[in-house]
Amino acid sequence: MKTDNLIKMANQIGHFFEAMPDRDEAVADIAGHLKRFWAPRMRQALLGHVDADAGAGLLDIVQEAVARHRQMLE
Repeated sequence: MKTDNLIKMANQIGHFFEAMPDRDEAVADIAGHLKRFWAPRMRQALLGHVDADAGAGLLDIVQEAVARHRQMLE
């Protein structure tokens, strides 16, 4: 899967959850969604993008979710 598509999908998830009033809960829910609904290879590609390109193109809330819950996503 192309990184651009993963970024787009992750940002769509981020947009949905960033409307939540509790940011900590939103960040946890983004990571939980990625864990539950994304295939391991998709999560690995997203983590690779974060490592290689500092998460360029990802919303701040998505980057925060990946950083705070990285161990769960690996």
